[in-house]
Amino acid sequence: MKKIKINSPFVLIFTFLSFIVLILGYISNNYITNTFFCTYRSSIFNPLMYLRLFTHTLGHNNFQHWLNNILYLLILGPILEEKYGTKNLTIMVLICSFVIGIVNNIFFTSGLYGASGIVFMFIILASITNLEKGTIPLTFILVVVLYLGGEVVHSFSNDDISQLTHILGGIIGSFFGFYLNKKQG
Repeated sequence: MKKIKINSPFVLIFTFLSFIVLILGYISNNYITNTFFCTYRSSIFNPLMYLRLFTHTLGHNNFQHWLNNILYLLILGPILEEKYGTKNLTIMVLICSFVIGIVNNIFFTSGLYGASGIVFMFIILASITNLEKGTIPLTFILVVVLYLGGEVVHSFSNDDISQLTHILGGIIGSFFGFYLNKKQG
């Protein structure tokens, strides 16, 4: 009989926590999500503002939003966690969350929640996992053009999607991918 193995601790914990946050949001008519798991411009004297800079990635507005993000994380996360390690992946996600939260609070008055910035970071990281010294993988170039280029084009549409979050996640993923692969090489 085969045993079930916990192969990606960070991604599994993130998935579990974000699902709990989703349920709490449904139970509280999104009060808990908006209070603790949505980042938005607020007083610098409000301690929750600083918490939300990190926790907004756990909040989602509905099941489909959560599922769209989590499926990517579950597909790409184990590969990345094996390559970079749980500690490094956790640090990358925290930095990505913080940068996206800060940028949203500085430039926008709307609230922001969801893990799509992390998803885009993971997509870019996955496209450069086999980086060789002195090269840029064609897969990386294609992913940047197709995914991030598409986000730039869609940023001119009037919807409730934060394309800037996706673009920032991709940029952060590029930075970490090249930095960590250079460091390991």
